[in-house]
Amino acid sequence: MLGSGLSNQTGAAIAALAFPVLGPAGVVAVRQWVAAMVLGAVGRPRLRHFTTAQWRPVLGLALVFAGMNLSLYMAIDRIGLGLAVTLEFLGPLTIALAGSRRRVDLAAAVSAAGAVAVLTRPTPSTDYLGIGLALLAAACWAGYILLNRAVGARLPGLEGSAAAAAVSGTLYLPVGAWVLWHHPPTPAALGCALAAGVLSSAVPFLADLLALRRVPAHFFGVFMSVNPVFAALIGLAVLGQRLDTPAWLAIAVIVTANTVAVSTARRKTP
Repeated sequence: MLGSGLSNQTGAAIAALAFPVLGPAGVVAVRQWVAAMVLGAVGRPRLRHFTTAQWRPVLGLALVFAGMNLSLYMAIDRIGLGLAVTLEFLGPLTIALAGSRRRVDLAAAVSAAGAVAVLTRPTPSTDYLGIGLALLAAACWAGYILLNRAVGARLPGLEGSAAAAAVSGTLYLPVGAWVLWHHPPTPAALGCALAAGVLSSAVPFLADLLALRRVPAHFFGVFMSVNPVFAALIGLAVLGQRLDTPAWLAIAVIVTANTVAVSTARRKTP
C-alpha cells in the first residue's frame, strides 16, 4: 500500500516535468495508452460478448476515467501537486459521507468543508480555474467509484475495467496524435510521460491487487488517506512546490476527516 501511494504520486510529479513540452493533454494521452495496455493484458476483456447493459457502465467509466486524469493533470499544472490531489480526494470522501446521518460523519463533513475553504481562500495568486479543475477531478473520482461498482456487478473479474481503459485509450488517440505532431516530444519529455504511465497506472494497479489479497478492503480505504500527504511531500521534493502552514493544516484536516469517516463506518456482515 505504501509503494502504491508513493508510486502514484511520484508518477504525477514526473508527469509535471513533461508539461512544458507535451502539455497535460499529451502526458495524459500517453498515460491512458499505458493503462490500456496493462489492464488489457491482465483483464483480457472479451469485448464481442458484452451486452448493451454491460457496455453502458463501461462507456461511462471510460469517459470518467479520461476526464479524471485530464482535469487532475491540468489542475496540477496550475495549482501544484499537493493542492490538486488534496482537492481531488474530496471525491471518495464525499462517497464515504454520502447518506450518513451519524454525528461523527457530520463533524467530518464540516471539518472537510472548512479545510477546503482554507485551501481555496483568496490570495494574490489564487488560481480559481485550477481549483475548479481539481474539484472536477474529485467529481470524476466519485463517479469512477460508483461506476466501478456497477461494472463489477455486471462483468466478471477485471474485464470491465480493462474494457473501459481500452476505450479511454482509444479516445485519446487523436488527442495524443495532434499533440505529438504539433509539439514534437524530446526524449526526456517522452520518457517522463512513459514513466508517469507506469508509475501512476501499472505499478499502483498491480500493487493494489497484491495488497487487497493481504489486508481488509476497509483498512485499505483508510490507508488511501495518506495520498494527499504523499502528494504534498513529493511535490515539494521533486517540483519544489511549497505550501504554507494553513494549507498543510487543511490537508491534515481532510486526511483526518476521511480516516475517521471510513474507520468508524458500520460494516455489513458478510
